Amino acid sequence: MRVWPGKPFPLGATWDGAGVNFSIFAENATKVEICFLDGPDAAGETACFELTEQTAQVWHNYFPDILPGQLYGYRVHGPYEPAKGHRFNPHKLLLDPYAKAIGRDLKWDDSLFGYKLDSPEADLSFDERDSAPFAPLAAVVDTAFTWGDDRPPLTPWHKTLIYEVHVKGFTKLMPGVPDKARGTYSGLASEASVQRLLALGVTAVELLPVHYHVDDRFLTEKGRVNYWGYNTLGFFAPDPRYATDPNPESTIREFKMMVRSLHAAGIEVILDVVYNHTAEGNERGPTLSFRGVDNASLYRLAPDPRYYMDFTGCGNTFNMQNPQVLQLIMDSLRYWVVEMHVDGFRFDLASTLARELYEVDRLGAFFDIIHQDPILSQVKLIAEPWDVGPGGYQVGSFPVLWTEWNGKYRDNVRRFWKGDGGTVSEFATRLSGSSDLYLHNGRAPYASINFITCHDGFTLEDLVSYNEKHNEANGEENRDGASNNDSWNCGVEGPTDDPAILDLRERQKRNMMATLLLSQGVPMILAGDEIGHTQKGNNNTYCQDNELTWLNWELTERQEKFLDFTSRVCQIFREHPVFQRRHFFQGRSLRGDEIKDISFLEPSGEEMSDDSWNAGYVKSMGVRLAGDLIHDIDERGEPIVDDTALILLNAHHEPMTFKLPETREGQVWEMVLDTATADRTSRVLNAGEEVELKDRTLAVFFTREKSEAEPLSRTEDQAVRKEARKPVPPVPSHRPASRPGP
Repeated sequence: MRVWPGKPFPLGATWDGAGVNFSIFAENATKVEICFLDGPDAAGETACFELTEQTAQVWHNYFPDILPGQLYGYRVHGPYEPAKGHRFNPHKLLLDPYAKAIGRDLKWDDSLFGYKLDSPEADLSFDERDSAPFAPLAAVVDTAFTWGDDRPPLTPWHKTLIYEVHVKGFTKLMPGVPDKARGTYSGLASEASVQRLLALGVTAVELLPVHYHVDDRFLTEKGRVNYWGYNTLGFFAPDPRYATDPNPESTIREFKMMVRSLHAAGIEVILDVVYNHTAEGNERGPTLSFRGVDNASLYRLAPDPRYYMDFTGCGNTFNMQNPQVLQLIMDSLRYWVVEMHVDGFRFDLASTLARELYEVDRLGAFFDIIHQDPILSQVKLIAEPWDVGPGGYQVGSFPVLWTEWNGKYRDNVRRFWKGDGGTVSEFATRLSGSSDLYLHNGRAPYASINFITCHDGFTLEDLVSYNEKHNEANGEENRDGASNNDSWNCGVEGPTDDPAILDLRERQKRNMMATLLLSQGVPMILAGDEIGHTQKGNNNTYCQDNELTWLNWELTERQEKFLDFTSRVCQIFREHPVFQRRHFFQGRSLRGDEIKDISFLEPSGEEMSDDSWNAGYVKSMGVRLAGDLIHDIDERGEPIVDDTALILLNAHHEPMTFKLPETREGQVWEMVLDTATADRTSRVLNAGEEVELKDRTLAVFFTREKSEAEPLSRTEDQAVRKEARKPVPPVPSHRPASRPGP
């Protein structure tokens, strides 16, 4: 086989139409071999070649006789000195850190470990068994794809509605999806799937990790898997387990087809990415890729370099102090935007990425690099603003361009609707965009990704059905998962036939869903919440790849009603810019008499007093949002004007009477939503009239001109409800004809 010098960049295996350039960083290595295998069933390599060229600590050669489809791995030579941070072991076949496709999944075997598992010296021992028959393999691929006129939807942040979804769980049981496509990228792009997303009004799907990940050995030995996928090993390769055909090139093509189809429907694709750690675990973990390529360079080592700094709770932490690690992450992100056309990223445990030294550094190199990058600075960037290390909780501390999962929003909204006292003042701040967290550094209300539930924790159905977690199915004696959930079972733990409790649970769900969608900021719905999906009290279903996590689309009447309700509230969010502010309310005290754009009201209709804000027992209030004082313009420079909205909230366990505030002359209030019922509401009332809210309910009103505010007839009401359930076509946007990259 011919071997030419090749080039050090780009890293990885690059097919140029005539041959393949292989390039790998290994600063402390003494020799690097590339090994080729005939197929996924091969017990060993057919040929190995030493990479002869070194440029800037990168080993490289060009092979003009290699074609796409070739499987390969690396053997990296160097010192095996764990006490000094070096764990080279050429007996272990390694996955290319830049692998663009997976040619064979890992098969667990003792030979995958660099040390002898039964040695009294543990990881200080050296294992000489060959891991080639069991190691994950990379594949050379031709990434060419006909994108046609694919363009990013470019939905503005303030109009974005995120749907957090698992590729498999969403369509595995979905009627209308072809059997072969269920649980796959193709399934998510199917007509049945897209129509459900459009009917709900989703503008972006946030996919749980789809980078190639490893199922932990302890899970596979128990017959389970790492379902969520937060155990990444390949940061460039789409996971083949979600493809209808796991062939390397087929997997990449299917992922791209999914993105193209969702874009055609006006839906953005955001990836949940895990750059804070890898699947290799702590010092007793396997040697699969990074550990064997250059452990001391790629991982964050402790003062005793035998061990790892662990800010993630997963055994290791990527070394953000090393420019090569930063380059790998940036190359990966750019690849997914330019080559795979995704629209943004949600960064798991993002505080870890900011730890240049030990403390979280908000001005770290990682953020500096992203901010100056002409591609990545233009996509959606979402931080999970915490990790498990000291000082890791950093909600509100990320820089401009970043949005954040607002954990404080989640916690406060749960407590408010649970009926906890002393929550109203903070609740008002969360409802109005969390200015206390984001205004100080020049960010906007949409810096707050508002959520009440996510993949990690209770579903919305379980949040109102369980006081305690019930994770016995995970096999860890219910020790795993969070114990403090701010949940309330409404009177009985778990399933019940009591109609009063069921009615209260549905009401609480409607309260929280309406609050989520009508708060300033970006709402994020957990997939399945809109249909009352339950995980039977399990708040840590990371290892449950079964009916516990798969969404069941055979809906009961109760579920249908809640889906209809959620769709209607989503429609209110979409149609009313008063809930989509790009700027915080104009520099006025939330409690002053001069408030014009927002007012917080007592049940009497008057402004909240200091006594009301400070009273721990207060659980009810009104919020008036002036639609004619948004103080913003649209894309064409026209002033944005909307109806004035009034939200009345009663988290008390008894009914509450509210007096409706004054309107402009010639206007009345129309009630368009009342969570006391799942049915559509339409009532017209005059300013000054009193309206009674049932215990634990929320109502929404809009101002209407008297001549236009006629209640709907029963026939008209049914017609409107039917129309609201129809799929929403994508909204044409004025956007550039092309995007960065091919």
